[in-house]
Amino acid sequence: MIDSNVAQLVRSVAAVAAGFALVALPAVGSAQDSGPDVGGPSIDGWEACLNGQSPSTENAPPSDPSTLSQADRSGYTGQVVDIDPDNDEVVFDFHDDIANSEIREFGERYDLNLRLNSRYSDEPNVFIAEVNEGAVPYIKDCLSERAPRDWIQSIEENLTYTMLGSDGNAPNDPLYQFQWNFKQIGVSEAWSETAGDDVVVAVADTGVALDEDADRGITRPRDLEGTDSVTGYDFVDDDDFAWDGHGHGTHVAGTIAQTTNNEFGVAGVAHDSSIMPLRVLNSEGFGSIADIADAIRFAADNGADIVNMSLGGPLPSLVLKRAIDHAYEQGVTIIAAAGNSGKREKSYPAAYDHVIAVAATQYDKSTTFYSQWGDFVDIAAPGGNTRVDQNDDGRPDGVLQQTLKDGQTDAHDFVLYMGTSMASPHAAAVAALVVSQGITNPDRVEEILESTADSSQRDRFDDPNEYSERYGSGIIRADSAVQNANTTPGGWRFLTSLLLAGLGIFGVRRRDLLNIGANVNVGFAAGTVLTGCGLFFLPMLVDASALGGFVGAISRPLAELDVWLLGPQFDQSPLLASFLIPLAAFGLLGGTDKGRGLAAGLAVGTAAFCLTEVFLMTSNVQWIPGMAGTLDQVWLAFNGIVSYALGYFGLKRY
Repeated sequence: MIDSNVAQLVRSVAAVAAGFALVALPAVGSAQDSGPDVGGPSIDGWEACLNGQSPSTENAPPSDPSTLSQADRSGYTGQVVDIDPDNDEVVFDFHDDIANSEIREFGERYDLNLRLNSRYSDEPNVFIAEVNEGAVPYIKDCLSERAPRDWIQSIEENLTYTMLGSDGNAPNDPLYQFQWNFKQIGVSEAWSETAGDDVVVAVADTGVALDEDADRGITRPRDLEGTDSVTGYDFVDDDDFAWDGHGHGTHVAGTIAQTTNNEFGVAGVAHDSSIMPLRVLNSEGFGSIADIADAIRFAADNGADIVNMSLGGPLPSLVLKRAIDHAYEQGVTIIAAAGNSGKREKSYPAAYDHVIAVAATQYDKSTTFYSQWGDFVDIAAPGGNTRVDQNDDGRPDGVLQQTLKDGQTDAHDFVLYMGTSMASPHAAAVAALVVSQGITNPDRVEEILESTADSSQRDRFDDPNEYSERYGSGIIRADSAVQNANTTPGGWRFLTSLLLAGLGIFGVRRRDLLNIGANVNVGFAAGTVLTGCGLFFLPMLVDASALGGFVGAISRPLAELDVWLLGPQFDQSPLLASFLIPLAAFGLLGGTDKGRGLAAGLAVGTAAFCLTEVFLMTSNVQWIPGMAGTLDQVWLAFNGIVSYALGYFGLKRY
């Protein structure tokens, strides 16, 4: 590897060489250029840079949201991508190793005032600059050619995404019985096993009204007083107070973790989970892709298990895609709304790989009139339809949660919203229930959500492709997903434990099975089962929180106790998924027959867990690079084989 000082010298020489080369090229702008002064050359100068050629990309058409009424803004379908009709903002994603000083010097050569988007843009080197309206496509082509090689990973317009919600009406009697959406996805059946304890769900939105500021007239809704939260960030104002000036983000967070069982208001799907508020949309519901990308990275680097994005736009962004890929590599499950245009078209970030795109359903389980559809849709969830009352309860069939009243930061009400914005947090909350059961690999989380979805609407479509484009795999089911998260891995681990235990006993005591049975039956069996699979079926019979959480503890294999003790962020410790515990057990217990039996059981159980996990990969092994990949499988296989050898030779001593 090249020494960092040498690499720095190489970059400096390249920058100087590039500077000399640029002197001989035509200037891209001059003091005589027309147009507003926004810290860069006019569009005429950038056009001249291409020598009459057309740019390879088009500029996003400007749109002024001030021309929209408040009602139109709240129900906007998400097609606004440039809300400043006079100027544009360009976002640069430089190579991570380039120094800030070199980047700013590079910008000065082109009269660009490059600055970090936020304090969290420093590591990925994401810079932005204001330019004249329409200049971005020309800047992209000019600087892609003229920048030092491998300096710039992407140049694009800093587009504006918008929340994917809709307007709603406040009900008179906010009770759980009116949350038809929870019944559609089987939430109450899942609560006997988990409510998402210790899972952190990041809500990238208009902020969440979780903290108070009396001087600014910001208060927390009563039905969020018992909701847990962790530190978030306001990327709009660039400070630590992620307040909500709109209400959209608070409504979304309520679906995920509204305070439940407090004899007030409504419930949340994963009400024992914690909310990480990330403000990326302003009080009108608009926000830049650079802020959204920074928020995703913040969530991934600060302990979030899941990120919900009830927002989107019609155009893709490489900066946003890189942030999503980074979060995925960190083991974060990402959920996003499919969009509200009612058309067969993609919405971003929902359409990216490693993102679960969520379409919206109404009371009768049909997809709503506004829900976007296409091959990017992964699953469907209740989004509501306030235009109808299909359940005849006297109220529009929206999604009911407590949030800001008419955008007032000190007044709250129970409001019915509709939109794929409301569908997305249902999926994020069910994902939190799954993650709380030790399934932390994003691919496995998505697989469980999709394999357990309600596909009863499939028969309504003659064309199976149309069904999948509207529903994905079907309507999400919390009860089935949680049960699958417990029984599928637990069942395979149990069968593997039995197989390895049987092979071990038969292999070393084929002529004396009764002797070994008398000595190690209880200890060996207990060690094998509790270590290999745990009493995984127990939460289906008894509340997992019973006996002070003891039921939940013994329902997990020994290697997953880190989830129970520390939360999903710490799953899977390589020390627990290794031969070290069996080795220590033999050292402590190997002096007696019964002790050796228990130690042998621990060894065989550890082997069963590790070898089963090679194929299931429910979690990413901590400290091993990559997301649940080959290195993880090599670690698990090696430790599984060594653990089994310890158990086998331990049994041979009888």
